[in-house]
This record gives sequence, C-alpha cells and structure tokens, in this order.
Amino acid sequence: MGRPKTPLLSLARMAAAALDIVDSDGLDGLSMRRLATVLGVQVASLYNHVKNKDELLHEISNQIMAQVDVTGFRDGDWRQGVATWARSYRAALRAHPNMVPFLASGPGRRETSLQRADAVHGGLVAAGWPPRQATLIGASTKYLVVGAAMTSFARGFDDDVQIYVDRYPHLDQAHKLSAHADEIDDEAFELALLSFLDGLERRFAELH
Repeated sequence: MGRPKTPLLSLARMAAAALDIVDSDGLDGLSMRRLATVLGVQVASLYNHVKNKDELLHEISNQIMAQVDVTGFRDGDWRQGVATWARSYRAALRAHPNMVPFLASGPGRRETSLQRADAVHGGLVAAGWPPRQATLIGASTKYLVVGAAMTSFARGFDDDVQIYVDRYPHLDQAHKLSAHADEIDDEAFELALLSFLDGLERRFAELH
C-alpha cells in the first residue's frame, strides 16, 4: 500500500496545528471544528486523541513548558538555577503570548509543568532554602515572568509626541519608546530579575 496523502493524525500534530491557530487568532479562535478543517479530518477523529478542547490546550501547554530550562539547579547553584529558569520561562511564553492566560492559571495536573515545578522547588531546598521560602521564590518568579510575558511597557505608549510634550513634561521622550520596545522590555526584565536575585542573596545570607 502507498503512503496516505494526508499524514496520520496524532496528538502532536493536532497540538502543533492548534497552537498555530491560537498564535494567530487567540484562544477564542480555536475550536475543534476549525482544527479539524485545518487538518483535513472529521471532527470525530479529533476525539480519538483528546476528550475536549481543554485537554488539547493542556497538551499544548505541556509542549510549551518543555522548552523551560530547569537544569541550572543541578549544580547546587540556586541563583543560576533561578536565572536560567526565569529567562527560559519568559522566552517560552513570549513565543506564544496568546497562550499565557491559560498557562498562567497554574500547572494543575500537567505533567511537564509539574516536573518543572518539582525541579525548581527541589533545587532550592537542596541548595539550603527552607521549603516555605522555596515556595515563595517559585511564586515570585512566576509573577515576574508571567507579567513580563503578558504585556509590553514600551508598546503602551503612542508615537505621537504631541500627546505628551505639552501636558506631561516628564514624558517628553515617551513617544520614542514603542520604536525600541523589544530592547526596553528585555532590559527591564533583566533589571527586575537581577534586582530580585540580589535581594534573595541577602535574604539567603541572613538565613545562614
């Protein structure tokens, strides 16, 4: 028998196609019917792999979170571990901003997310952080990363100088921000992350 013209349906193929839809049209743009049309299959075929759209979104989330690097904790350097985790976490979310609201709801029962959370918490405790403090560090890092991934400070300003120059003298350069949004947002995230880590260093020293 020759190969089928349409590749056999798989969960990975479904998730990839669904993520393309979410990336272009948001979470509301994804439906099982639309996904079936994109894949060239019957809607019923999708339900051989997932129970519903929500389960498919969890699978997409697992694929995104698989890009998050938590290997920095393996050497016992908690600061490097948090820095690597935070940067890769932000990069994974920034690549798919329309998925951030779903991902931000928490790991739930998602295997990949729970593996990352386990590695972070275990790495912090092994490095000498009390379990409660390790939990707070994990939560604080998530707040920092998700906030940075969901919005852009620099793109929130208009490029029309007249909006600012007459009424807001301290914002007379604000019209230039959007043109340098990526640079500003990246540097702002690094400033926040390094300040956070410096503060944790002091707290760690006080605990020991």
